[in-house]
Amino acid sequence: MTDVLIRGGRPWGLASPADLLVRDGRIHRVGPSLDAPGALVLDVSGQLVLPGLVDAHCHLDKTLYGGPWVPHSADDSLAGRIANDLGRRAELGVPSAERAAALLARMSEAGTTHVRTHTDIDPSVGLRGVEAVREAAARSPVHVQQVAFPQHGVLTNPGTADLLAEALRSGVEAIGGLDPAGVDRDPVRHLDLIFGLADRFGARIDIHLHDGGSLGGWELELITERTKALGLGGRVTVSHAYALGELGEAAQDRLIQGFVDAGVAIATAAVYSYPVPPVKKLRAAGVTVACGHDGIRDLWGPYGSGDMLERAMHLAYRSTFRRDEDIELALEAATVGGARALGLPGYGLAPGDRADLVVVPASGPGEAVVVHPRRTLVMKDGVVLHN
Repeated sequence: MTDVLIRGGRPWGLASPADLLVRDGRIHRVGPSLDAPGALVLDVSGQLVLPGLVDAHCHLDKTLYGGPWVPHSADDSLAGRIANDLGRRAELGVPSAERAAALLARMSEAGTTHVRTHTDIDPSVGLRGVEAVREAAARSPVHVQQVAFPQHGVLTNPGTADLLAEALRSGVEAIGGLDPAGVDRDPVRHLDLIFGLADRFGARIDIHLHDGGSLGGWELELITERTKALGLGGRVTVSHAYALGELGEAAQDRLIQGFVDAGVAIATAAVYSYPVPPVKKLRAAGVTVACGHDGIRDLWGPYGSGDMLERAMHLAYRSTFRRDEDIELALEAATVGGARALGLPGYGLAPGDRADLVVVPASGPGEAVVVHPRRTLVMKDGVVLHN
């Protein structure tokens, strides 16, 4: 593989411009005026160099991206959106490898290098979503990590638990859950099943938790207790976690300390008007915070672009961040925070880190998030994908 010298950029976190020498898919050296005979030289003078963007929560199997516009047909209730999804997915050819591939292509152009996607598993769809996403991922340079996701419940949807095990047996990397109380009505049994499958197959865990208030807070405690008891620190994520944005300071502080002690990460998409976890407080305590799109142009909602800088802007805006150092927390969630949640080591801009890079014409991270400018260079594993 030919060495690549990225000349004159401003790597995020460094006070001065520096070159990055990429060799064998890794960042080999970082410093001013590097000498690299024979290297391919890419001049990005004055531009901001970031780690590759990470979408830590999306639903590739649901997307309608790349096809004709489909007017949204569900009402605003959860039950209405579920019924819309179940009733129309066959009519619209969902899941579709072609549409998932089209969305991955868009994500790659926008600088995303890694994706965690929650793939529906239920008796009506079987493992078709898993197969469609695998087919799409095989066509894309974006690394895709799938979560076997029981969108319509586990205990309340007979046959789903066996299919989740089958998905993990086939190589799906993570197991999901969904509102153990609100959907399955039995949080203890639900979590015992999900954590049991993770332990059996060595899978990571990522649980959707929309349940709010004290109920959601209690479920967060149950998840934290199991994570700590089973020694799964760094392998468990709670997505959405709306309760965290609704509880009082004392309850927040207690839960956050539990996340720190157990090694639980939080992922948010900052969607619509739903509560957003307290990103600033979580990061100050040392909790990993990741960011993702959630649905992108699907039967649950018509929005989403595939651009993680734009999504980071939504997170910063919903968090009422105005100062650059606060806005930077949203960028962290869309890059290294997502990488930590996915279990990706060596992710950043230091020597030895994987050469997943994106370059933008911005003066700093705050501008990159707010303006989400064009991507002038996207690199994955040392290979230039877009420039």
